[in-house]
Amino acid sequence: MRLIGMLDSPYVRRVAISLKFLRLPFAHEAVSVFRHFDAFAAINPVVKAPTFITDAGVTLMDSTLILAHVERLADPALTLEPADSADHARAQRIVGLALAACEKTVQIVYEHELRPQEKRHEPWLARVRGQLHAAYGLLEAEIDADKGWLFGERPMQADITAAVALGFTRLMLPGEIEDARIPALASLAARAEALAEFTGTPML
Repeated sequence: MRLIGMLDSPYVRRVAISLKFLRLPFAHEAVSVFRHFDAFAAINPVVKAPTFITDAGVTLMDSTLILAHVERLADPALTLEPADSADHARAQRIVGLALAACEKTVQIVYEHELRPQEKRHEPWLARVRGQLHAAYGLLEAEIDADKGWLFGERPMQADITAAVALGFTRLMLPGEIEDARIPALASLAARAEALAEFTGTPML
């Protein structure tokens, strides 16, 4: 199986880390949608990261859809999804908040890096920044600082995606989200980033 995309993308990174937790072998190809556009297009004309190619040669896109597929390939004992319905709903909420934080981070970065300064729309940027802070505030409220992982004795997809999201925002928007405002999430992310699956999948 092949995973195409750069690890500074939170979407690529969450898939790569999840594959390691699921103990599914894969080849990672660090192809950039910006610097290697033509090379990426030769693999997937849509040029969307992550792109995932199954052993059967099927090309998949979107990190959530990729993860839904690879869960079917893994040992059920290694699943990253809670079995209990209520826990699953809460896990999906946490993942959704984390992905929203990633999306808003990307929007801010693109506005600053891809749009000329004189064409930036500050009211829109302020709205997106407010959404980013709201997502992290709601994530923080979901985490019990006195517990370990969110759903038991080992990290699950909610832990992985929350940690990856915070690492991405810290990398791309330094100082935007202060640890003092999200102490429980910051602690969770620090524990996750210390694991071999994370250290072996660095953003840079």
